[in-house]
Amino acid sequence: MQRIPNMKDHDWKPDMELLVFLYYLGHGLSLAVVSATFGMPKSTVHDIVHRVSAKITSKLPEVISFPSAEELPNICQGFATLAQKSAFDRAAGAMDGCHIRIMPPGNQYSADYINYKLFASIQMQAICDARGSFLDIFVGYPGFVNDARMLQNSPIFTNAQYPPPGYYLLADGANLCLVQPIGILTPFKHPLRVQERFNQHHSKARSVIERAFGMMKARWRATLSKALEVSPTFAPIIIGCCAFLHNICVATNDLVEVEDGEEEADEDMPLPVLHERTGDIMRNRIAARVSAPAQLAGHLNDHDYL
Repeated sequence: MQRIPNMKDHDWKPDMELLVFLYYLGHGLSLAVVSATFGMPKSTVHDIVHRVSAKITSKLPEVISFPSAEELPNICQGFATLAQKSAFDRAAGAMDGCHIRIMPPGNQYSADYINYKLFASIQMQAICDARGSFLDIFVGYPGFVNDARMLQNSPIFTNAQYPPPGYYLLADGANLCLVQPIGILTPFKHPLRVQERFNQHHSKARSVIERAFGMMKARWRATLSKALEVSPTFAPIIIGCCAFLHNICVATNDLVEVEDGEEEADEDMPLPVLHERTGDIMRNRIAARVSAPAQLAGHLNDHDYL
C-alpha cells in the first residue's frame, strides 16, 4: 500500500481503488465480476484499473531494479549457495523468458503472436536474484519472436546495462555463451563428464528464474493461467504490475509453493549474435573450478612440483 500513493479522492476510502485493482487481478481481469462485487459501474472499474496500473508502472524502477555495487556481492553469494559451488561466485542473476497467453489481435498482425507451441502469447524476459525477486523485466514482444532475438533487442543487451564487466547471467541453452556485450553463462550442449558436473550445478542455480515465473503465475493464477482478455498493448502493463507485486511479496517473505514442472523451460534455438564474443573460455574455466578438489590431499603437499 505504501508503494502506491492515493489515487484520487472519492466517497470511498483512499485504499479502495487499490483493492479494486487487486481483486481485478485475482479474478481473471473480469470487469463484470469486480463491478458486481463492489457495486460500481463497469466504466468506473475500467477507469480505476487503468489509473492504478499507470501508477504502479510509474513506480516499477523502485521495486524492480539492478542491485547497487554494495548489494552485488550478496546476490553473487546467493547464486554460489544455490549452485552449491563457489565457482559460481560471479553469477549476478538468472535470466529466462516465458510466454504469457493473450487473445490475439483481430488484425493483420494476429499470426505474429502465435508461438512455437502454437498458442497466442507475448513474451516476458526477466532477470532475478537468488531469492526469485525480479531485477529486470522486458515485456511485450509477440510470441513468434525467438528468445535470442528478444534478448538482442532488450536494453540490457543493446546498452550493456547488466551485469557489470567480470560478472555474468545464468541462462539456458536457448542463449549463446558470451562475455560481451554482457556476460551470459549457459550449459554445455553435449557435455563430457566434467562438463556434465558443471551443468548440474549451473542448473541448480539457474532454475530460480523458472521458480520466480512459477510463483508469479501461481499467485495470479486466475489471470495468468488463461489468455489475457485485454489488448496486446495493455497486456504488458498488466504483466508488469504482476511482477511488481511479486517482488513486494518476496521482499516480505510471502512466498508461494510451486509444483515441479509448473513452469516449463523454453527450447528455442538461438539465433546468431552480431559481433559475437564467445564465452567458451570463461565457461571452461568455471567448469574446471567446479570439478577441482577443494583442497589437495595431505600426501600431495609433501612434494615440490615444477
